[in-house]
Amino acid sequence: MNAIVIGGGMVGAACADALARQGVRVTVLEPGPVGGGATAAGMGHLVVMDDSPAQLALTARSLDLWEALAPALPPQADSRACGTLWVASDDEELAAVEPKRQAYLAVGREATLLDAAELARAEPGLRPGLTGALRVPGDGVVYAPVAAQFLLERAGATVRREAVTALIEGGVRLASGESLRADVVVVANGIGAVDLLPDLPLRQRKGHLLITERGAPRVNHQLVELGYLKSAHGGDGDSVAFNVQPRPTGQLLVGSSRQFERPDRDIDWPLLRRMLRRAAEFLPALAQTSALRVWTGQRCASPDHLPLIGPHPDLDGVFLATGHEGLGITTALGTAEVLAAGLFGGCSPLLAHDFSPARFARLPEAVHA
Repeated sequence: MNAIVIGGGMVGAACADALARQGVRVTVLEPGPVGGGATAAGMGHLVVMDDSPAQLALTARSLDLWEALAPALPPQADSRACGTLWVASDDEELAAVEPKRQAYLAVGREATLLDAAELARAEPGLRPGLTGALRVPGDGVVYAPVAAQFLLERAGATVRREAVTALIEGGVRLASGESLRADVVVVANGIGAVDLLPDLPLRQRKGHLLITERGAPRVNHQLVELGYLKSAHGGDGDSVAFNVQPRPTGQLLVGSSRQFERPDRDIDWPLLRRMLRRAAEFLPALAQTSALRVWTGQRCASPDHLPLIGPHPDLDGVFLATGHEGLGITTALGTAEVLAAGLFGGCSPLLAHDFSPARFARLPEAVHA
């Protein structure tokens, strides 16, 4: 069997690796650099999330797979289990921590409650007055472009720097006009999937990130405010939340912002200032830290905030692995497991949940050149 994977980011690379381990010959089509696009623009935070039972299962299983993969990754992938602190600003947020902790424990992920004094000892740079936090020590970080390259090399995949303009019966058509044939085509190029399947139920979500100069305030964990959950799945308006990641270089990676239907790469300076003010409310010394670089990225969101993984209901041989929103890096390995299990009849605990594209009723046919 041979397969074409459209997209050389983290999800596409994981799918290519999973297919290759089943003996499939894989060609990856990626017009940009491997591990570019949304993968390069992400924080690389490997995080368990519990917005729904399916999301909890997918993220928890994916972290299990990342932990198994970590010893094989090259040092440049910077795979570290720094843990996450979900920080509570008030008693109301702290009260929401216990159900979250119980959900994590139910899927085998360690989680402990820190009171205000314990939080201050764990992260002395945080402002006084915070009421506590949920510590999830198994969460981690990874430099995803290196991890994606590693998986593609392990897969022995043929990588071609070419764009796909259309899905055709039994294959794809390239921008050059060439047609490539395959038994299976996996559409794993994030928001680019809507160029090939324009009526997919997917939306763009733009985000900003900033990395500081060296010598930033010391941070020991990935720090996320519990209010991030409201921001991530609130309304359609622009929003910001505190989300900071320590880098081994002595820098901090600072997020996060959220804007729908903004396909440009331009920096929204007023929104960026809002994001940084929010971060400095939690980490005051950040206000005196210089920025090295600012950039934006696009995420690909489905209506229920779960990815589309599995066969297109109307197109034989076409499979989807897209719609991961901000969790593409975290869930790439779990996504690949679901894809391979669906194709080859394997076992996965994730098959108990519905990630299939068919859950959104009838999807449209592809755009043909």
